This record gives sequence, C-alpha cells and structure tokens, in this order.
Amino acid sequence: MHHRTVGDLMTRPAVQADRDMPFKELVALLAEHDVTAVPVVDGSGRPIGVVSEGDLLRKSSGQADPSGLLPVPHLEAWERAKAEGARAEELMSAPAVCARPEWTVVETARVMSDRNVKRLPVVDETGRLLGIISRVDLLRVFLRHDDAIRDEIERDLLRRTLRLAPSAMTVDVTAGEVTLDGSVEARSLVPVIVRLCRGVDGVVSVTEHIAYDTDDTGGSALAA
Repeated sequence: MHHRTVGDLMTRPAVQADRDMPFKELVALLAEHDVTAVPVVDGSGRPIGVVSEGDLLRKSSGQADPSGLLPVPHLEAWERAKAEGARAEELMSAPAVCARPEWTVVETARVMSDRNVKRLPVVDETGRLLGIISRVDLLRVFLRHDDAIRDEIERDLLRRTLRLAPSAMTVDVTAGEVTLDGSVEARSLVPVIVRLCRGVDGVVSVTEHIAYDTDDTGGSALAA
C-alpha cells in the first residue's frame, strides 16, 4: 500500500522571498503568483520564516484611521515592530515551521493543526527549500477515484496483506465512503480490516457488515 507523501503533493519550486525584499515587492510577489504567503530564505536557500498576507496587513491595521472615527489600536511591541517593518525579515513570522518530503499526509496535517499554520515550507536533509505544502495540497488525496480506492483495498489489503479469498469480502466505494460486506474466520480481524481501510489515501469513512466464525476476543457477542 502506497501512502502519498509530502514529496508527492507539494508545490515546487516554491515561490520565495529573500530576507531583504522590500514591502511593496512582497505585495507584488503574492499578487503575481496568486499565493497568500511565501517562505523567506537566507543566502543558502534555507527558510528562516514565512511572510503572509496577514503579516503584511499589519502595516494597514496598525495605522490610525484617516477618518478619525476608530481609536488608535493598541499593539504589543512585536506587533508594532511588524507594523513598522519594511523588509521581509522584519515582517515575517519566525522561525519557519518546516516539513520533510517523506512525511505522510497525517503527520503533516497534525503539525499544521498543532502549530495553527496553513502551509509548511518543505526542506531537504540540509534544510534547503524544496517546495511548499498547503492545506489544499493535503486535501488532494480525497480526489482519488472510487475505483482506485476499491482496487487498492481489494488487491493490496484484503488479498496481499490479509490473504483473504476474493469471495470473502465485497468492497463498495462511493464518494470515498467504503462499505465492507463479507465474513472472516476470527472476530479480531474485523477491526484490523477497518483500520487498514481507513488508512488508504482518499477514504472518507468505513462502514462494515462483516460476520465472523469464531469470537477470539473474549467478548460475549455471537457470530453473525
């Protein structure tokens, strides 16, 4: 079973900014490439931060309202420094949270969630920028065709990994939702099958209607 990695899904080459890039050039760079953020790299091509639309908007939000109707915003020292910044190095959010090309979708999604970021620069073993991975890139695994998902479950999981006969299980996939019908020898095998199916790229949910011959789990349920 092949899991798509960051290296498979990332955008490359990544649009990037030098640490000395001026504010207006950063705005133009985002607009030209239709992106909302870019990694900022040092002279060796290693990400040192990320500058986003949100970082640049502090330039406007930190200023007094020209009409005089809104109060002057109170900013923390670091927010004031960003609002007054003129170069990428002064405006960026740092340090850069980076991903590696061998990371899985699950691993990458967890880092994005834990760090509350929408994208990650992808670096090689030396820390140099290879590309960028975004939330949208991760969601591309759910664009897999139902037939491809079903074939992977039937061929790689049920037959090659679990050594089940083709007649033991039928697999239906609709819009990424998997339904399993069939029977197995032992009850303990049922959660294993479900867990493996949930790990297939593009699977949204798994519903099972699997009977078993023997309850080897110590439970009291009777075989279907």
